[in-house]
Amino acid sequence: MSIFDLTLEDLENILVLNGFKKFNATQVYEGIYKKRVKSFDDITNISKELKKFLNDNYTLKYLNIVEELKSNDTNKYLLEVTDSFVECVLMKHDYGNSLCISTQIGCNMNCAFCESGKLKKVRNLTVSEIVLQVLTIEEKENLRISNIVFMGIGEPFDNYDNIINAIKILTCPRGINLGSRKITVSTCGLVPKIKEFADLEGQVNLAISLHASNNETRNKLMPINHAYPIEEVIKAIDYYIEKTNRKVTIEYILLEGINDSTKNALELANLFKGKLVYINLIPYNSTSSNFVRSSKETISKFFDTLVKNGINVQMRREMGKDIKGACGQLRASHEQK
Repeated sequence: MSIFDLTLEDLENILVLNGFKKFNATQVYEGIYKKRVKSFDDITNISKELKKFLNDNYTLKYLNIVEELKSNDTNKYLLEVTDSFVECVLMKHDYGNSLCISTQIGCNMNCAFCESGKLKKVRNLTVSEIVLQVLTIEEKENLRISNIVFMGIGEPFDNYDNIINAIKILTCPRGINLGSRKITVSTCGLVPKIKEFADLEGQVNLAISLHASNNETRNKLMPINHAYPIEEVIKAIDYYIEKTNRKVTIEYILLEGINDSTKNALELANLFKGKLVYINLIPYNSTSSNFVRSSKETISKFFDTLVKNGINVQMRREMGKDIKGACGQLRASHEQK
């Protein structure tokens, strides 16, 4: 078992049950996360007995980078896990380094425009496989990740327990110690999990992949809408805002002739007018699907319509377009080879 599967509380409980002291867990955590030791034997302030226990029961192995693509401000990595591969993307901004990480091998949400959804879900990633995406890339690039977005392959809330434990590790002061507000979790709209996430009353950011302004269009683009239509998603968003007082990001990919008309913009404005949200408009990264990105003129008109109707909106900066930027493209390319 990987030591990176354990939250600090998990490790404390395990060590106490095996005759060690609770504070030993903090020593181990600081060794693997602060000092980034590659062997339990290199943790100098723990006993030989504890080192033996750790060596007998846990591994410290990072992930293997199988393939890497680079552009000026974006690096994309294919990482090897036990039985497959996962993708993550490093984006270098003037405010810091963001890492987009995956949560599943494949995805069952089957969004029509999404490359990663073409591979059905094989399994959830473990806690360690999620956390190790961060540690592996930090080591590879000799930098610190300042922001993490759960927007890679998979639906994070379909792997809810593991992402929550991964977040506990990422934000643990004795561990990676990343601020909660530096983490964003994106979901296509699993309403019960949005509410469960709201009940944690944490500071982690929430993003909703909406991508349509009405149920008819969203049903065609995102099958999850049949289970949780837009009205239910908005109720869940309202609940989240009420519980956390945190602004919600609404992700909206613009697809030519599908969801990019002025009528769509007005419908979108009516859905969110007066709510604590901002809309993130996303130019489409072409994949093997037949969808086409909206023209610059159409995007500009859509943007202006939202602004004129009092909606807080921004245009996502394009990154990684030249290196198979869309989720799942690098993995698909590697498997074809």
